[in-house]
Amino acid sequence: MSSTPTPESKDRLESPAPAPEKKPSGKGSEPPAVVEAAEDGAKGTRGRRGLAPSRFSLILVAVLTGSALFVGGFSLGAHVATTPGTPSDEEARFAAFWEVYRLIQSDYAGSPKPTQDELVQAAIKGMLASLDDPWSYYETPSDFRKSLLDVGGQAEGIGVYVKLQRTDPAATSTDCQKIGSGCELAIDKPIPGSPAEAAGIKPGDVIVSVDGVSLDGKTIDEATALVKGPKDTSVKIGLRRGTESIELTIVRKVFALPEVVTKTLADGAVAYIGLPDKINEPASSQFDLALADALKAGQHNIIMDLRGNLGGYVADAVKIASEFIGSGTIAWQQDASGKTSEVSATGGGRATDESVAVVVLVDGNTASAAEIVAAALQSHGRAKLIGAKTYGKGVVQEWLPLPNDYGGIHLTVARWLTPDKVWINGKGLAPDVPVNADNARAGTDPVLDAGLRQLGFPPQSTP
Repeated sequence: MSSTPTPESKDRLESPAPAPEKKPSGKGSEPPAVVEAAEDGAKGTRGRRGLAPSRFSLILVAVLTGSALFVGGFSLGAHVATTPGTPSDEEARFAAFWEVYRLIQSDYAGSPKPTQDELVQAAIKGMLASLDDPWSYYETPSDFRKSLLDVGGQAEGIGVYVKLQRTDPAATSTDCQKIGSGCELAIDKPIPGSPAEAAGIKPGDVIVSVDGVSLDGKTIDEATALVKGPKDTSVKIGLRRGTESIELTIVRKVFALPEVVTKTLADGAVAYIGLPDKINEPASSQFDLALADALKAGQHNIIMDLRGNLGGYVADAVKIASEFIGSGTIAWQQDASGKTSEVSATGGGRATDESVAVVVLVDGNTASAAEIVAAALQSHGRAKLIGAKTYGKGVVQEWLPLPNDYGGIHLTVARWLTPDKVWINGKGLAPDVPVNADNARAGTDPVLDAGLRQLGFPPQSTP
């Protein structure tokens, strides 16, 4: 599992967050569900970034770490001369806080009675909640520790993306809420390196049963729950592939989620480089290597896929954008005082020559640091954005450990603006070539096809 930068060393554009009710404006097709279980602790962390649509749930994993806060002092019935942690000129302002703290400790008769640590943690949560900012929140010591250990990384299960779709593509009147009655659960794609890929599951396969249980009448959540399970246990997946019936026994495993996915398209003329999950140091380094390999192979047409990438670190977003932009502004950053500073290209990028053609694939789950990359390439005229409007997250967080092992906070510390000084928060980036992929068949990719056409090559995704 790769290490991540500490909050002191990098600002993080944290991914879309706590509120599923916040819908990205102009959102494109909903993501397919991921049939995998998160590792320990993932639910409490990656759940903050989940954009969980009504019929599809994207379950990804992130484990995060930390430390801390202060505890003031009160004796039973009398104020101590000074309250540790409270500046002398703030004594009057904090008197009510300490009085409530003392009264709960000494007089509260309800059950269960909160501990001193629980009271302090509740106070911290309340302060952050008063900001009315979904990106600023408190995490307990265990959750914060998991957060800093990794931001993604591993998953447990068989590892496939699935999609509920109409059995007959022409039956436009069918509204698929459950499997059966003209609707089917199809494999959109196996995750690279997953047990499902190793077992031979292919895009477009239709799941008809799990461990001999028919999926007819089940919702997508009920069906995926049957597929999930702990590592080193097996599951039998009944598939329909065209007219053929197949049954595969797959052992669930813990597997690494890919930082970068590469493939060659258009008979070797186009390099596809996908960043499917996050923007961090491993992703930016692997992207650099993948780009170097593509150019060495004579591939001067690049498709960068940022769909589903929910964000990461500013510095790594700048590194990726600077591969294509030799100089100038990548973004602007505005701090709490309103001071605006320029974030410039690092120089020395591998593909700054415009003989290297680039397109960027985006959707409603392209967010934060991924939007910095997309906005920079679009603003400089270096690439066209293809797909659906992006999420629209224009703020920067720091992950800050608190003293005395009290956990940590995620705090919004800045805004970021595009090179043209546009704040996209709540608005997103509009694609240059809009593509509606809402009703795309599993195993097909109309957005990728549009990217190939933009580069002058025929589409090549097939049902």
